[in-house]
Amino acid sequence: MYSNSYWHFNPNNNYIDSRLVNDLLTAISGEYSAIICYEKLASLAPTIIERDQILEIIKDERRHLQTFSSIYVNVTGEQPTPQTIEQCSNTYKEGLISSFKDEQETVDFYLDIVDRTSDNVVKEAFRRAADDEQNHAVWFNFFLRNMQEMPHRQTEAEYGAKGALNASTLSLPQMLTFALQDEFLAQSRYNDILLNFGYVRTFANIQEAELRHIRLLLPLFTRYQVPIPEDISRMFVTTPQTIKDAYALGVQGEIENIGMYEKFLSQNLPSDVQAVFTQLHDASLNHLAAFERGLARA
Repeated sequence: MYSNSYWHFNPNNNYIDSRLVNDLLTAISGEYSAIICYEKLASLAPTIIERDQILEIIKDERRHLQTFSSIYVNVTGEQPTPQTIEQCSNTYKEGLISSFKDEQETVDFYLDIVDRTSDNVVKEAFRRAADDEQNHAVWFNFFLRNMQEMPHRQTEAEYGAKGALNASTLSLPQMLTFALQDEFLAQSRYNDILLNFGYVRTFANIQEAELRHIRLLLPLFTRYQVPIPEDISRMFVTTPQTIKDAYALGVQGEIENIGMYEKFLSQNLPSDVQAVFTQLHDASLNHLAAFERGLARA
């Protein structure tokens, strides 16, 4: 593929462009380091959307690493040994800042290689990589600006049943909000499963029941003058790989849901709120049993 370039390794004529070799080693180590740091950054991402986008960026970096390594082997006849050239940040915000800066610098570096080399294949490889890196920089800058504009965004651990179970104190508005958020999450989760696995009676029936739960909760928001939260539940939904995983996800969700309502019912509640929470708690017990049966069959 690369045999026509003047700088390529040849056993009978070992002419090698040393600057290109050094540039390739720098690019390879940079991609290798980026993969490591972006994997850590993905683990720190506050939302599934951001995590998934960073995982897509990692796929690009792996492709660049493979391409540059192949060119290096063709040039030198040897396998490259990538080195870690940077320390990964310990917080999400610091990681976004350093990643944005690194991507911008990498774009300039790759375009310099494009300008210097006379090999069309290398030009195309680094030009495409530069385009990818610029796109990565745009994403990191977008996530960083979102953080600056929204000092605190809900994470999965603060949303719905997880949020309620993690809360140290609970007011009535908080309980109503957590309960409705969890119903939103159940709707999004089961809708995603039905879209990906087709009609499954258990999930379809329980999704319909969750709609009834939302209709039970909404009048309480009006009665106690609690603002209805925005439905951001889709941010926290991950599609299961198999139908068995889907049932397991349902089991875990209902266990958390039951725990949430048991925590609520241990509080001093108005009678109407207590009645609704009791009804929803009991429904979750039934849903848990249905999911456990499905899991056993799957």
